[in-house]
Amino acid sequence: MKRKILIFIISIFTISILIRFFCGVYIHDEFAEKHFFIKHKPTWKWKFYSPQGMSDLKFEELSPDKQVEQTYFNEYVSKQGLSR
Repeated sequence: MKRKILIFIISIFTISILIRFFCGVYIHDEFAEKHFFIKHKPTWKWKFYSPQGMSDLKFEELSPDKQVEQTYFNEYVSKQGLSR
């Protein structure tokens, strides 16, 4: 009985880690709606948003932190054709 519980706990933990690595939520850059998606490669990051949004800001005008966020959004959401 203890062995079954241990296997169950390890399975739940493993599934949780896999979901965290391969699934995410992005906030649409125009309509501000949240959408669940499956990532094309694993990353610990869960929530993706575009600091640039639909504004006329250029990538170079963003702060370094926001440039990183925009790069993640472009790689995981825009290039995959999710936020159209």
